[in-house]
Amino acid sequence: MLHGEVAESAPGAPADLAFIDVSRGGDEMLRNALTSVRKHLGMDVAYISEIAEGSCALRDVDAPGLEAPIAASEIYCRHILEGHLPELMADTTAFELAQSLPITTSVPIGAHLGVPILGENGERLGVFGCLSLAANPALSDRELQVMRVFADVAATHVRRRMEGERHLKARRARFQSLIAEGAFSLAYQPIWDLGARRVMGFEALCRFAEDATSSPEPIFREAAELGCETELEVAVIRRAVETLSVLEDEFYLAVNASPGTVVSGALAALKGAVPLHRLVLELTEHDAVQDYAALDDALAPLRAEGLRIAIDDAGAGYASLRHIVRLKPDIVKLDMSLTRHVDADPSRQALASAMSIFCSKTHIVLVAEGIETWAELDTLRGLGVPTGQGFHLGRPTPLQAARRLARRADAALVIPELAGTAAALAPHALTAMASR
Repeated sequence: MLHGEVAESAPGAPADLAFIDVSRGGDEMLRNALTSVRKHLGMDVAYISEIAEGSCALRDVDAPGLEAPIAASEIYCRHILEGHLPELMADTTAFELAQSLPITTSVPIGAHLGVPILGENGERLGVFGCLSLAANPALSDRELQVMRVFADVAATHVRRRMEGERHLKARRARFQSLIAEGAFSLAYQPIWDLGARRVMGFEALCRFAEDATSSPEPIFREAAELGCETELEVAVIRRAVETLSVLEDEFYLAVNASPGTVVSGALAALKGAVPLHRLVLELTEHDAVQDYAALDDALAPLRAEGLRIAIDDAGAGYASLRHIVRLKPDIVKLDMSLTRHVDADPSRQALASAMSIFCSKTHIVLVAEGIETWAELDTLRGLGVPTGQGFHLGRPTPLQAARRLARRADAALVIPELAGTAAALAPHALTAMASR
């Protein structure tokens, strides 16, 4: 019996055949249908093929012990749909075309049933088929009717799957166009040495024309879902590193990449092409690392030329400490969820202080992200956090505006208007800041 609820037998189906509820999930339903019809008819293989880009391709196969040769073969799909082979062949030796096809002897196929899967407008989407290794003279129109019933049931799910794949292909094409056209811009946010009150570097942040004010994270998540993440990240990094030629030597540039992009080897071209000692690669802590050895191997030649590694969003995910210990980064960026309201939260203060001590003892530079108020900045400096970034210290801006801010660095930490906030500082706070 098939998994899940069982509905009444469909018209034309034999009473002893349990019939599946079509409301069940698509791929599981198709697999269960194949198994059920194969067993009921006493066949060795059941399959569904679909027409894709002018040719037939097997999509679902139930073939115990025969998966490898069957999955690599088109079987008779195209010939049945074009009317060159009949839907019922109880003995393939009786059909010259069938005997001329290599798959007939390689599987072998002694008997075959195959009926078209139809779309809503009667178009032929593929074939619902069964085969036996030996001829089966007992096969008749009754078995063919069973196949038609299951093909009708499968058609709904096949249509949905094909429509979903067309939509997926269109989404992927949109991303490919976005990447090819470079339809994104970069904003640069300053990273400060809080003690020296000067800008150390800038993080290059991607912005998309669709909504330049929104976070790009949803777009990068969609790119990852579509398998375009590496291509998009590399395009952004290439655009960012071009600015090193105009950015003053005293500043470093931070760019973001997922572990998957690094392991893919796509960043190997940076070696010898850019001054890597001025580049920081931020690895997001949210991305699970499947193979640390492979990641180390990919990073090693780049680090040997001076590339520094930063762990981004530390403290926001499930494996921060393991991630840090395993990767031995040069920089750790404290996530804004731990920075926000740190001035009023003893727990956040304790975590920031502990991370500051850890980084100091392991010779790692700690950067506090998301500093948005004077109070947060003042508290973090008091806790020993040496560097930071955030709206209070400068919003992401075009490169030239970011460079102008850097030239006014000392004033920006003292005068809030220059640091991107409209709040006025109390006189005693200014005095305290200037004295540090």
